[in-house]
Amino acid sequence: MSDIDKPEHESRNNTAWQLLFEKYDILHHIEQDGSFQISATQIKEFREPRLMAKFDHTINLPKLFVQNKLSILPVTRGDYIISHFDAYHKFESISSDIIRVSLPYYIQSLNVDSITSEAVALNCAYVSGIMADFLEDEQLVPTVSGRMGSGIFDFEIKDTEHNSNIVVKVHNSQIEIDAGYEGLQKLALIEAKRDLSDDFLVRQLYYPFRTWTERVNKAVKPIFLVYSNGIFHLYEYQFANPMEYSSIMLVKQKNYTVEEDMTITTEEISQLLDTVQIVKEPDIAFPQADSFNRVINLCELLLGHPMTREEITINYAFNVRQTNYYTDAARYLGLIDKQRNNDITFTLTSKGRDILRLSYKQRQLAFCEAVLSHKVFADSLRLWFKQGEINNQDIVATMKQNYLYNVESESTYIRRASTIKGWLEWIVGLL
Repeated sequence: MSDIDKPEHESRNNTAWQLLFEKYDILHHIEQDGSFQISATQIKEFREPRLMAKFDHTINLPKLFVQNKLSILPVTRGDYIISHFDAYHKFESISSDIIRVSLPYYIQSLNVDSITSEAVALNCAYVSGIMADFLEDEQLVPTVSGRMGSGIFDFEIKDTEHNSNIVVKVHNSQIEIDAGYEGLQKLALIEAKRDLSDDFLVRQLYYPFRTWTERVNKAVKPIFLVYSNGIFHLYEYQFANPMEYSSIMLVKQKNYTVEEDMTITTEEISQLLDTVQIVKEPDIAFPQADSFNRVINLCELLLGHPMTREEITINYAFNVRQTNYYTDAARYLGLIDKQRNNDITFTLTSKGRDILRLSYKQRQLAFCEAVLSHKVFADSLRLWFKQGEINNQDIVATMKQNYLYNVESESTYIRRASTIKGWLEWIVGLL
């Protein structure tokens, strides 16, 4: 991809960090001293620190950081440390079981079919009893939340290049807690997200954990909550050694929903195959976006308001290439529109908006219909049902029997076949 095709954010971020690394000889200092401390004032010489140091997922890291296996962490309100430390943690494979709960009968101001922010998701998880069940404490009440100072503490973090630990000193860095729930025996600190990702920045759990471990005399429980497509995914972590950032480990993981009707049968999908209206293939790049859950998640993120390509890339677990792939996939299905003004902006179509307002079961069936209205997907699913399985060779053969826009080379067929298989696996996984 040429620099012309890149979002301005990505190319400007990479350029700014390149200039900073050259001006302050950062790599040399890291190799000599193990780390390099840089101030917001120094960063601001080339670009705003809020754009230059916010990397919630490894995929957001600038090119120089990736190439040299570096990460950055705040140590005060205006200083950061850069080193070869392992700052991220991959989400573990989640359970497929979903626990159903319900809102109290008198609640009218929460609409479970329109949860458009982390705050609303947290309120829903609290009043429905999800938090009480997950934390096994009926006495939980909401307490601490928002931005605050971290206080003063030291910790060790793994140096991935030298197989040793680095000591980091934190002095009143800013932290943010999305929600805190306190019970008789514990204080749970919640980091909430609405975007699906492969990993997360451990600092989001560790800094609040260390801050509040010093302030209360009960157990502090770091919790990660991800809400998407009607499901609350909760992860409880602990630090085997509270003084070591890299000692994070999963304690338990559960999924919840407040939706009532979630059962989708093979008969319903077969009936959909028999009745779906096949659409003409659009003149849009055939999807190369293997996770259909992330296509749905992208639509959810756009439900609140339109976003530029830059905003999607900065704020969520996408790099520029994935932003392009997943927005193209949603456009292919008629779920979002692309507009070219000063920036490239994406907005939900009326079809996408209407689908997201449906109840869980009807929403999944509507997404299935959007996929199966494209003949190559419908033909491939029929073959799967007929054979009891399907492989990429079967899918490529089916693709070649259908007109697909701008899919010509064998390698392109194979890459796109993995997307078809991924989307069909999502449909079959609903059954």
